[in-house]
Amino acid sequence: MKTYKTLFWISTGLFSAFMLFSAFNYLTSEEMKNAFVFMGFPEDYFRIQLAIAKMLGALALIFPFIPKPFKIFAYVGFAINIISAIIAHIAKDYHAYGFIVFSLILLIVSYYTYEKINLKTIQAAS
Repeated sequence: MKTYKTLFWISTGLFSAFMLFSAFNYLTSEEMKNAFVFMGFPEDYFRIQLAIAKMLGALALIFPFIPKPFKIFAYVGFAINIISAIIAHIAKDYHAYGFIVFSLILLIVSYYTYEKINLKTIQAAS
């Protein structure tokens, strides 16, 4: 159980830090704004909307008092976001998706350990 908790906090902490940093860059970096234009995404509203969603999702994963349905919603949202980013990078022949794949691995580890911790907690309560 302790191993799962350690893995959960390491993977979730790193992933959430990456997402918060990404959201901050979406809102402040001119380079990131240009990257969205290069990728063919719509005007600024999508970039800003994505930044807000990343901030809320990262906070939902970190805070332990957030109910499970909201956490699952955050995991699914991040999975869709990351898979979409990989597809967009491949479609535009932009080969900087190694970090995105690493983020997906962190997300999978975070979700897997989250479920293992919850399963052990439910079994202990029975």
